[in-house]
Amino acid sequence: MLQNCEDLGQIKFYQNSSGYIAAKLNDGAMIDVPGTTGTKRHHHHHHHHHSAKTSKTAAAVAAAMANNESKNLSPIFSSKSKSSNNNDNGGLSASANAHEAIERDVTTLSNMNNLPAPTALEALQTSNDRLRTIIAALHCNILIRKADLVRNLEYVAHVLEAVQQDETRRLMEEDDGVLSEIEPDTVPNEVRDWLTMTFTRSMSTLKRRPSDKPKFRSVAQAIRAGIMVDRVYYEAWQQTINEWTFDVFSVNEFTNGQSLRYVGFELMQRYNLPNKLHISMTALQSFLEQMENGYSKYKNPYHNLIHAADVLQTTYQIVYNSGLMVENWLTDHDLFAMLIAAIVHDFEHTGTSNNFHIQSRSDVALIYNDRAVLENHHVSAAFRLMRMDEYNIVSEFTSEEYKNFRHLVIEMVLATDMSCHFTQLKTMKSLLSLPENVEKAKALALVLHCADISHPGKPWSIHHTWTQSLMEEFFKQGEKEKDLGLPCSPLCDRENTLIAESQIGFIQYIVEPSFVVMGDMLDKVLKSLVASDSELLSPSIPSRSLISSPAPSGESSVESNTHPEEHNGHEKKLPLSMTTPIPRPTTVRRPWAEYLKSNRDRWVKEAEEERRRKELKVIEEEP
Repeated sequence: MLQNCEDLGQIKFYQNSSGYIAAKLNDGAMIDVPGTTGTKRHHHHHHHHHSAKTSKTAAAVAAAMANNESKNLSPIFSSKSKSSNNNDNGGLSASANAHEAIERDVTTLSNMNNLPAPTALEALQTSNDRLRTIIAALHCNILIRKADLVRNLEYVAHVLEAVQQDETRRLMEEDDGVLSEIEPDTVPNEVRDWLTMTFTRSMSTLKRRPSDKPKFRSVAQAIRAGIMVDRVYYEAWQQTINEWTFDVFSVNEFTNGQSLRYVGFELMQRYNLPNKLHISMTALQSFLEQMENGYSKYKNPYHNLIHAADVLQTTYQIVYNSGLMVENWLTDHDLFAMLIAAIVHDFEHTGTSNNFHIQSRSDVALIYNDRAVLENHHVSAAFRLMRMDEYNIVSEFTSEEYKNFRHLVIEMVLATDMSCHFTQLKTMKSLLSLPENVEKAKALALVLHCADISHPGKPWSIHHTWTQSLMEEFFKQGEKEKDLGLPCSPLCDRENTLIAESQIGFIQYIVEPSFVVMGDMLDKVLKSLVASDSELLSPSIPSRSLISSPAPSGESSVESNTHPEEHNGHEKKLPLSMTTPIPRPTTVRRPWAEYLKSNRDRWVKEAEEERRRKELKVIEEEP
């Protein structure tokens, strides 16, 4: 029974009762529009069940097509067709037979009766067969009814959830086997390794939290990442996440606008924090998703999830680049707090400044009494989120661990309030003049603050993109201020703001001094650790840097050439002579310095052009 006729000239399109699209030519013959053979045939339905042999055939078809994506079907089935029917018209007939076999298997997708229970071992094979059929249909452009597709994917989701919940090693390995079925030509080896590492750890966490029901979306997103991320881009991301020149815009593009969750998850997995700190993988995934939702709430040009991912990576890179990741300066709990602080530091940012909230007498300004309005909201909203079971990433922390974690996150996030900038620098300069070590919370707070304003110290292409986004956000605030009858804030007037001049001042008076102080602070921390090691060195007391640190997991891409003292996350072996100190750098590399200079010089040239354009505009406007 044909339905939903649509007349398009000499060809009429129909939707038959099975939901497939067909075309009726002028001569009355029916053809399948998405078919690959282009052969006319009279329309007919298939309403019969198929044997296990047919299912296996469909699976074989899908596997063959996945490995021969750029080829026709005929070479895949030509030998089989010739042996079974010598009268076949070569590859064309074989291709038609394969196409029809897949069509028959597609019709079985509507039959959801008598399927194995999701907890049964047989359900894995059934899920595999049905996924293979779906893949084969997609390769051949054979349409599948949406309802059938949804029901089958839901069934597969239930099967995967059942496998995740099983605590035995046997079923865990079978779950890994399901992931390994993904064709190697489609997914890079590194991605498949990451999937295995990620969901194996998810299992071990679930043992400690049986009430945590895993959600299929985590698996789906991981698989989607593995399939969609190009091999070259993925390898480049892995290699550059430790680099100062990390391009967060490219990462955001090939992660489909989900750069924050991917960078956050990568850094936490790199140092095995979910396992070490007993963090629920389900809660972590949900928390990162909600972070992205909060950053997307107001659709800000600048203060969005890409900015959060950029600040997260930059904060990590500064500490990594300084060598402090291997100096045991940070505990695992410190590292986790540092990463979370960077992730939440602008959560639910409204795209307007604190001054705008104060002048407009907004609700959030009233709540926080005009003091660090947005910064207080960012950290408060994040901790309120953690109180919900679904997003509780600190549920396994002791009271003391939670207290220290909360203190460090609050201190770091509140330090991003620009109104405290000069006070913060002055305080740190005073601390650097004293013989005592710098307090860790204050040091990390300055690192996050510098990461938050770091884009002028990045390559021009990255810096210029961020500048455009920031100025657009400023201009939008200026328009809101005009609508409310408020004075236009500095740099918020679209018509009169000199962008180049503003960036020169920003670099010269804000960013550059901040990074000088931060670099000096990191130097002092490094020297204090080296001095402490020298005092501790003896045949019986090993150096602190040789005992433990937040070591990266074995499959991470931590650069051994940058830090030769790192050994793929394994515990470091003691030197043969404990009385011989191991030389280590006591100064921090400062890759931002050259970019700050080159970007400032470029803005100086831009400012000259800017002034010239403004003068011409004034001349043109004169009567």
